[in-house]
Amino acid sequence: MYGVWLLSLELIKFYFSLVIARCLYLFLKITKLSSGTSVIGLIVLKICPDFLTYANRFIKRQKLNITGTNGKTTTSGLIAHLLKSEGKSVINNSMGANMLSGVVNALSLQINPFKQSDFSVIELDEANVAPVYKKFDANYLIVTNLFRDQLDRYGELAVTKRLIQDGINLKDNLILILNADDPLVASMDGKNKIYYGIDEVEYFEGTAPKESITEEIFTCPCGRDLKYSKKFYAQQGHYYCDCGYKRPDVKYSAKVKLYKNHSVIYLNENEYEVPLTGLFNAYNALAAISLALELGISNINENLKTFKVAFGRSEIKTLYGHNTLIQLIKNPIGANEVLKTIDLNSNLLIIINDNYADGRDVSWLWDADFEYLKDIKKEVVVSGIRANDMALRLKYSGVDTDKIKIISDINKAVDYVGEKADNNITILPTYTALLKINKNRKLKVKRG
Repeated sequence: MYGVWLLSLELIKFYFSLVIARCLYLFLKITKLSSGTSVIGLIVLKICPDFLTYANRFIKRQKLNITGTNGKTTTSGLIAHLLKSEGKSVINNSMGANMLSGVVNALSLQINPFKQSDFSVIELDEANVAPVYKKFDANYLIVTNLFRDQLDRYGELAVTKRLIQDGINLKDNLILILNADDPLVASMDGKNKIYYGIDEVEYFEGTAPKESITEEIFTCPCGRDLKYSKKFYAQQGHYYCDCGYKRPDVKYSAKVKLYKNHSVIYLNENEYEVPLTGLFNAYNALAAISLALELGISNINENLKTFKVAFGRSEIKTLYGHNTLIQLIKNPIGANEVLKTIDLNSNLLIIINDNYADGRDVSWLWDADFEYLKDIKKEVVVSGIRANDMALRLKYSGVDTDKIKIISDINKAVDYVGEKADNNITILPTYTALLKINKNRKLKVKRG
């Protein structure tokens, strides 16, 4: 009898937390005190510590997760879009809040207490796979890549890999969708592993990659340096070692053609056109397509064409009438891939914060190839908590100091760039800076 009473009390806490979550969301939306991507989750967990355990019953079919250093938000967005286009109901943390509180935040606001959703598509911070998996079920996990990121939280890549592996070890029947071209990801342990990878890349319309200024060497488990028959960027490519170790056999092996405004992925005699640019986004799209094929989703190519990018991930808005491209940067490899695509004739704003969600350690600025900007034609405005650090990095990268302007206040910097711009604008923010500018009413969604 006591057990039944206790269970009823916990259920009451769960449903009460759903009500509180909705009320808080409305309050934050009206007052604009917070973006509401995590704070609601923190409060929900205070009310109902076992929230994730009870949330399981509200997902009818599959629970899908994405983790890795870069590409989580875009990949999860693609998957959610493909499912919704087929008429499926989906719970998705589309704003990219991927720590435990962010996951609970998304679930508490999207769970329908009277009806199950078909799927959950949840991206997970690398260090939060295990905390979430302790109470929340999982069917598939995509691991996109492992790059150096937030050294204050993760340390070396071996630590990041172990954090993800700890989560994988909690789920015996979990099906892993792994990037075969990343040797760290490909070496993840699991009973059920499916690999995707790129076999060949062709570049069109001036998209040919710039040579990387910095390079990192990865070693085989035997201790020797890995060799590559093909290398695409960072450590991703077709690797092997004289000891016999090599890239695993790939189920979803694609040929990619990159254009200025889109990409085309050729896979299993099918052609998929994706409205995303850059090789890094081709990897994201390939991961999403691979999972979609595993789930038996139809009309993939038709529905991919209507995908809209997540905020801050190659998103185009308007600022004072000017096309404004917003590209999140948060670690050296990701920043490098973005910097390679920068229009040196655009008006550039770089916003660097060092809040917890950004990573307190901004030494990564010195590992990113900001030398790509040394021939920038216009003034470069730097803003955010670490604006001075960014200005110093630009100075040492060869950018003319007369072209570097520091405006620490983010909203004032956005206004300054918008008012002074004479053509397109590019904004490169870290994560919390992205949340800040997303609330700026002068940055408007581009129509048409």
